[in-house]
Amino acid sequence: MSSKSQFKKLTYLTMRNVKIYFKDRMTFFVSLITPIILLVLFVFFLQTTYEDSIFSIIQGFDVDQKFIDSFTGGWLFSSILSTSCITVAFCSGMMVIDKINKNNIDFIVSPVKKSILQLSYVIANVFSTLIIAFILLVIGLIYLAFIGFYLSFLDLLLIIFTIVITSLFGTILANIIWIFTKTQGVVSGICTLVSALYGFICGAYMPISTMGSGMQTFTAFLPGTYATILFRQGFLNGVLNEMSKTLPNEMINGIAEGFDVRMLFFGNNVSTLALILVITISTFVLLGIFLLISKLKFRNNN
Repeated sequence: MSSKSQFKKLTYLTMRNVKIYFKDRMTFFVSLITPIILLVLFVFFLQTTYEDSIFSIIQGFDVDQKFIDSFTGGWLFSSILSTSCITVAFCSGMMVIDKINKNNIDFIVSPVKKSILQLSYVIANVFSTLIIAFILLVIGLIYLAFIGFYLSFLDLLLIIFTIVITSLFGTILANIIWIFTKTQGVVSGICTLVSALYGFICGAYMPISTMGSGMQTFTAFLPGTYATILFRQGFLNGVLNEMSKTLPNEMINGIAEGFDVRMLFFGNNVSTLALILVITISTFVLLGIFLLISKLKFRNNN
C-alpha cells in the first residue's frame, strides 16, 4: 500500500478524532475545569492575595498600578496555560473512548495499520490540546493588552515553545496511561483527578515557594514544574524588567522567587536553558517509553 494512501488514512482518522472531542460537550467541559476554577479563584480571591503579597515586598516604594495588574494577569494566564496543556491532553484522548465504545474493533478488522491508528490518536490528542491552548493564549494576550502589555517577541516565542512541548509531554503521558485503561469509570476518575490536583502540584493555585519544604522538593523532580516556571518567565519577565526601573534588585528578586519566576533546585538557581532542557528531555524519554510499551503490547496481542 502506497505511503500516500497511508497518509490519507492518517489524516482522516486524525480529523475524525479531533471532531469527536470537540463535539463531546461533557468531555470538553471536564478538560477545562481547572482553567475555570483558576479564573473564578482569581476574580474572587487570588488577585487580591497576589497584590497584597507584592505590596508587602515593596513596602515604602510606589509602583504604578498597571504594573501590578499586568503582573497578576500574567500570573493568571501562565497558570491557566500550564494546567491546560496537561488537563486538556488527558481529557481529549480518543484512544480510550474508542476502546470503551468498542469502535476499535471496527478499526482492527479494517485495512488500517495499527501503527497508523495509534499515531492518529496521538496527533489528534496533540492538535486538540494545542487548539485550546492557543485560544487561551490569544485571550490572555488580549487581556494583557488592555491592562498592561510588556511581553517582548522573545517572551512570546518562549510561551509558544512551552505550549508545544508541554502539550506533547501531557499527550504522551496520557496515552501511556490510556493504553492500560478499559473502563469509563477509570477514565472519568483519572480526568477528574488530574483536572483537580494538577493545579496544586504545578503551583498554579499557590506559588511553589509558599509550600512546605517537602512539597517543594517533590515538585522539583516533576517535569511539569519546569514547564510552569517557563510560562511564568514568558509572561512575567517583561513586567519585572519594567518594575526594576523603579525598584531595587533585591525587591525584584524577592518578587521573582516568591512568585516562581525563578526556580531554585536545592538552593541553586535553574537557568532558562536548563528549564527548557529538562522538559524537552523528559518529553523524549516519555516518547521512548510510549513507543516501547506500544510495541510490547502489540506483540502480546499478536
